[in-house]
Amino acid sequence: MGDAAGVGPEIIVKALSTQEIFDCCRPLVIGDARIIRKALRSFGVQAQLNLIEDPANGLHKLGTLDVFDLHNLDPETVAPGQVQEHCGRASVEYVQKAVELALSNKIQAIVTAPISKEAINKAGYDFAGHTELLAHLTNSKDYAMLLVAKNLRVIHVTTHTSLAEACHLVRRDRVERAIRLAFRAAQSLGIPDPKIGVAALNPHSGEGGLFGREEIEEITPAIESARRGGISVEGPIPSDTVFYRAAVRGEFDLVVAMYHDQGHIPVKLIGFESGVNVTVGLPIVRTSVDHGTAYRRAWRGTASPQSMIEAVKLAATMTKK
Repeated sequence: MGDAAGVGPEIIVKALSTQEIFDCCRPLVIGDARIIRKALRSFGVQAQLNLIEDPANGLHKLGTLDVFDLHNLDPETVAPGQVQEHCGRASVEYVQKAVELALSNKIQAIVTAPISKEAINKAGYDFAGHTELLAHLTNSKDYAMLLVAKNLRVIHVTTHTSLAEACHLVRRDRVERAIRLAFRAAQSLGIPDPKIGVAALNPHSGEGGLFGREEIEEITPAIESARRGGISVEGPIPSDTVFYRAAVRGEFDLVVAMYHDQGHIPVKLIGFESGVNVTVGLPIVRTSVDHGTAYRRAWRGTASPQSMIEAVKLAATMTKK
């Protein structure tokens, strides 16, 4: 359910009021039933709640929301649009329960509404976000963030770190690992022989070392090693052209970005309300909306559920692959 003070409850009830969700999967909400009930009333969604303790008991039909109720958050204590410790704690507990159910094969995929990094840290959880929390809960070592918006797919070498630290972390082993994760991720999305483009770190791909040597010493050796392993990969390509070549010309099925904003900006430019975040490298399927808690719009009825709808549909597709 995500952070109850954000747009999570709203986009969930709106998404689950559409037939296309029930056409592709059997949805189950993991959260607090009281919050979901309040969201139904607040946003004019007509649906009944079916509270269950076992996913096998879900009704999975339009007009009914199956809810695995953790009963851990009183709506009267939730201040919309504010960072709150108890909301952060509850949002982590939803993820913990979802992972538990997924690892025991009681559910096939997890789709997450946004959480507040500040709120979960206030609650004592030292994680930069969902990705790192999920990796910890599943004991995963090789994982990465993949963004999907329309026909653009981007995976990241580094994510939630400062730009200065991200530059330092662009090393051959990390780049090659991202390329290999990209290859596997593309296959899980139904692309059997993906073509991968790798973005450069520096302007003009380093201009032969004039603007930096990361392309020569780290990125190119990683690409060559992946190519020897049978992966169709090209680069390093200046980042001011690689995304155009992927999204407009269709030359690449997936792009490897070196740092957070390098990959996020083009994705959000073409799919701000429909982008999907996928964590690859986990033993479970996990997708998410590609936006934050949107505190300024929380509980006002104006949040679009499109990213949530796309995240659910993509998770359903991935479970079949």
